[in-house]
Amino acid sequence: MTSPTPRQLRLTLVQAASALDPATNRDALTRLTAEHAGDADLVVFPEAYARDFGEAGSDVSPYAEPVDGPFGTALATAAAAQGTTVVAGMFESGPDPERPYNTLLVRGAVAASYRKVHLYDSFGYRESDRLSAGPLEPVVIDVRGWQVGLMTCYDLRFPELARALVDRGAELIVVPAAWVAGPRKVHHWRTLLAARAIENTVYVAAVGQPATRYCGHSLVLDPFGEVLAEAGPGSPEEPEVVRTVIERTVLEEARRVNPSLRNRRLPPAEL
Repeated sequence: MTSPTPRQLRLTLVQAASALDPATNRDALTRLTAEHAGDADLVVFPEAYARDFGEAGSDVSPYAEPVDGPFGTALATAAAAQGTTVVAGMFESGPDPERPYNTLLVRGAVAASYRKVHLYDSFGYRESDRLSAGPLEPVVIDVRGWQVGLMTCYDLRFPELARALVDRGAELIVVPAAWVAGPRKVHHWRTLLAARAIENTVYVAAVGQPATRYCGHSLVLDPFGEVLAEAGPGSPEEPEVVRTVIERTVLEEARRVNPSLRNRRLPPAEL
């Protein structure tokens, strides 16, 4: 007989700023994982944690690495040392040497990666000038019996990706981000995260880089859209850590009370 599916998943979100020096970030990743992983099953760092984007429009290609390069090695070592699974963002070498991928790397109990699909060509930015979009294939991983979908930052504004992850079994969606600060941006961040949780009856755990350049406000929402834990805007000098435990009982109750996934009616071509 197979073991019962675990009913809980322990999460730690590390809202920490990445520096422009990759070695500094690798050292910080190792230290912060050791300090804050505790008994967490899943530890999540922000988008582009291996190296910050730099000034808007900067060429990040010199900082791209293969997934088994220095950052990937540091990530795997940190996860193994703490007996957990860790997610963090990096720039990954790809077919176009001038336009790497914006990649989430997962190491620990599972090894996986997700290349950001929706590039941030919005609010005056042109991420596609410097980065390549990933393949149109949702990524769902298994972490201690929980199905975890991966999204990155701007992906949040596209509800079809979240729904595709849930259609592939996701019970938790993880959203590492570097959500750029600006008018209404925290409102958009929190509203869109709640919408993805409610409309998909799924847990959402989102971790952003901190103020002042970014918005911070890392948070975890349950499948009813209730905030379970949330950081403030934060600062580059002092990481903030969000810890919580998610419960499959709550997921099952949300999907019983609000069976919107079962109640969908789509045109025949979309079924």
